[in-house]
Amino acid sequence: MPPARQKRDIPGTTLFDGNQARKGYALNKMCYSFNSAENRALFLRDEDAYCKKYELNAEQREAIRNRNVLQLLAAGGNVYYLAKFAGIFGLDVQDIGAQQTGMSKEDFKARLVEAGR
Repeated sequence: MPPARQKRDIPGTTLFDGNQARKGYALNKMCYSFNSAENRALFLRDEDAYCKKYELNAEQREAIRNRNVLQLLAAGGNVYYLAKFAGIFGLDVQDIGAQQTGMSKEDFKARLVEAGR
């Protein structure tokens, strides 16, 4: 049997592990539903009813209301599913990254370019 992996603590980062996956199952399932244009329209029409349909808990519901990526990650959100949620509002993964780092989107993009050099 392989040794148990030690969790790394990265300040300011919520690691998406098995516990977070279980915690965020309803949130991620709801975000996955946004692959459908019909579901995106239903969410925009009645956000509260849509969140209730997926049984989001209070922490997840507040994070959705606040449109706060860091809260969504802490509530069990997976960035790939959260991108589907962000897309409803015309945001992309770079917008999410900028919010996570507290930077403007342009500064975040410049940081990515510099890191690639």
